[in-house]
Amino acid sequence: MLSAEVPLSHLGPSVLLLLQLLLPPTSAFFPNIWSLLAAPGSITHQDLTEEAALNVTLQLFLEQPPPNQPPLRLEDYLGRTLLADDLFAAYFGPGFPSRRFRAALGEVSRANAAQDFLPTSRNDPDLHFDAERLSQGRTRLMGALQETLVAARVLDHTLARQRLGAALHALQDFYSHSNWVELGEQQPHPHLLWPRQELWSLAQVGNPTCSNCEELSCPGNLLGFTLLTSGYFGTHPPKPPGKCSHGGNFDQSSSQPPRGGINKDSTSPGFSPHHMLHLQAAKLALLASIQAFSLLRSRLGDSGFSRLLDITPASSLSFVLDTTGSMGEEINAAKIQARHIMEQRQGSPMEPVHYILVPFHDPEFGPVFTTSDPHSFWQRLNEIHALGGGDEPEMCLSALELALLHTPPLSDIFVFTDASPKDAFLTNRVESLSQERRCRVTFLVTEDPSRVQGRARREVLSPVRFEPYEAVALASGGEVIFTKDQHIRDVAAIVGESMAALVTLPLEPPVIVPGKPLVFIVDGLLQKVTVRMHGEISSFWIKNPAGIFQSQEEGMGPLGHTHCFGQFWMVTMTDPPQTGTWEIQVTAEGTPRVRVQAQTSLDFLFHFGIPMEDGPHPGLYPLTQPVAGLQIQLLVEVTGLGSRGNPGDSPPHFSHVILRRVPEGTKLGQVPLEPLGPPERGLLTASLPPTLLSTPGPFSLELIGQDGGGQGLHRIAPQPCTVAPVLLELSGPPGFLAPGSKALLTLRITSFSVPQDLDIRISVNPSFAFTSNLSRAHLGLNESAWGCLWLEVPDSAVLDSMVMVTVTALGREVSLLPPTHAFLRLLVLAQTPQDQLSASSGPVVTTTTPVFRSSTLVTQGRARGGKAGRPWWGTVGGVLLLLTLASW
Repeated sequence: MLSAEVPLSHLGPSVLLLLQLLLPPTSAFFPNIWSLLAAPGSITHQDLTEEAALNVTLQLFLEQPPPNQPPLRLEDYLGRTLLADDLFAAYFGPGFPSRRFRAALGEVSRANAAQDFLPTSRNDPDLHFDAERLSQGRTRLMGALQETLVAARVLDHTLARQRLGAALHALQDFYSHSNWVELGEQQPHPHLLWPRQELWSLAQVGNPTCSNCEELSCPGNLLGFTLLTSGYFGTHPPKPPGKCSHGGNFDQSSSQPPRGGINKDSTSPGFSPHHMLHLQAAKLALLASIQAFSLLRSRLGDSGFSRLLDITPASSLSFVLDTTGSMGEEINAAKIQARHIMEQRQGSPMEPVHYILVPFHDPEFGPVFTTSDPHSFWQRLNEIHALGGGDEPEMCLSALELALLHTPPLSDIFVFTDASPKDAFLTNRVESLSQERRCRVTFLVTEDPSRVQGRARREVLSPVRFEPYEAVALASGGEVIFTKDQHIRDVAAIVGESMAALVTLPLEPPVIVPGKPLVFIVDGLLQKVTVRMHGEISSFWIKNPAGIFQSQEEGMGPLGHTHCFGQFWMVTMTDPPQTGTWEIQVTAEGTPRVRVQAQTSLDFLFHFGIPMEDGPHPGLYPLTQPVAGLQIQLLVEVTGLGSRGNPGDSPPHFSHVILRRVPEGTKLGQVPLEPLGPPERGLLTASLPPTLLSTPGPFSLELIGQDGGGQGLHRIAPQPCTVAPVLLELSGPPGFLAPGSKALLTLRITSFSVPQDLDIRISVNPSFAFTSNLSRAHLGLNESAWGCLWLEVPDSAVLDSMVMVTVTALGREVSLLPPTHAFLRLLVLAQTPQDQLSASSGPVVTTTTPVFRSSTLVTQGRARGGKAGRPWWGTVGGVLLLLTLASW
């Protein structure tokens, strides 16, 4: 690792094996469910995090009875494994998906696991309660919780979940790495989460703590004392004489007397000398995690806590609006749809919990307006009017990038414009950011050559000027819909439709081939099937499995209702749709677009990782996208497994995944899915060999299976994935940014496929000054280049604001290989952890962030306090426990 003190003017690449690149030298509870392959029966950081979150969510549901639903009863959950799908079905009603909640928990869990892999955190004993640095560890723990609160209050929930994952990792490590359990304690440490209380009875440097142990299992190696200690790991810092080691086969310190160790990370004596106490440590770590979640709930209030973990089936409402003088009808259409959504869904489970608005014209864009209050959103939207002219093109992609930075994951973003982008150079970065955020972008473009009023044009515009929109829509799983002024209000109705729990049904072939029908499959778990088509369409027909046809005539037909608005067609099928194979035949000029969507609770989440099966910390190193040349593990999480086509059917299951090149639809391969963990959790895994993803570029994921009645199931990921040419890792400081300070960020770039000659480009938003010692990298096969980035935080930096650092690795020669991007979110803070965690204020619900041409963050809104004196709920091995921790 590079020295933080001395800038390097030149870094030569070093040849490293993958294991050397990624293997963490520290250890804790094992990171995630993949770790169970090395130590079956162990409880992982992922288990602890998810069970704690589910218990506090159940507590919230019990205390806040659902509207229009029978209240939940505690006795219905005693002795049962808590599942997100079951809780959502009981609270919101059957059919309401838990996908967003489970995705938020996944963000927290992966951030938790990443603490053992990131170069800035894996070696730091303060972040793992190692090396008797218990007071320092508690300070860092409280700092991470403080950042979680601040980020949540300014509605940056992605950053809040990342910092929450780091906090929970440290908190859980305390019970595995210290001797708290060996001291006979039956409850979590009473002062660990209270910053105003000192930790007492700490072992000092001169206090011997361990005796020698020559066996893998070391049940009696702690000396008879009542002081609190923890084990040393590796050689940094070196273990003093008489002190305990962390232990395990990969701990270098455990070979020095006193040998052995005290960690309780797993059930395996090869990894954990105190393996016999693993379950006791896990129980206390779980209870402490529940305390941490409940502390956040009390500080954020119920609504703020629900937003933090996305405890809602509803999507967000995110608009990017062109405000030039020609956009009057489009702005009015956006207002009408927003008003309709707010009025129709007010007080229902599908009421949006986030509202985002980004206006733009030329040369400015922004500010970003984010709120959880629909009335504030409506007031701000109502203040926007089409003013002034302005040359086409406009700063559309810059505005969209801001929206992506502030819109929650798994959301739809709608762009209203009649102009092409002036900032087309941002296309690839916006594509990558949309996939990293898992947000779908739909462009509603009113390109009408007859309209000249309010839009000046200095030159004849290219017919392909809208291609950047097409590229972003393809990468994000969205679409570009061209319409005319008189139809925009009707076409904009898709905003409300898209915010439902929709899945896109795969088409075969995925693009229109003249004379060949498009085929899609409807299963018994789908409802509200809708076919959307736009383009220069002269005719079409739709045929159901029974052979019944419906053509393009408007109105009610034998299969459903057809609407036509200019070149935009929408056919809504009558419920319930017949199951089986459907066909669509379209005759049109050019390339029309066809999309079939439906509502269902049966869907899936996915992410990628690199298996780390050897070393002190087996687990899955999380990746945002697969990397060319690497053996990649695909992890699938099926949501809505409680769905049944008929009462009494067995649960649905998926058997394999198909990968297709986008947009051609060429089949890359088919890989079997294997269950991982208990079947009710819906976790599946597939190994993607390097040969399958040898070429960088986009591909789609399709899950194939059967429902309980033996009928086929077919689901496709909402947006394509992209194979990155190189592995690009960007790590920031484990704490927050302070005004007037300089922060060190580390960068590592590795090629596992072919030699690469790369330019490294860096951008910071807002525009903080920075220096870097790595602007170019020449990499051979399995070679890695390291670099440092020093970020200068000005004295004028706005407190409680988010900073986004983007690093791009771009091939120097003309190449079809796409650039690789890494995104890092950081937080500017000034308050001490004691100030934040002792405060009783609730969440800020409205923020305005003028990002362009300014580093100012103006925060305003209403605050609401939380409740005190809550009982704690915990599960051990999936069994619910009711515990009142009065001492906490």
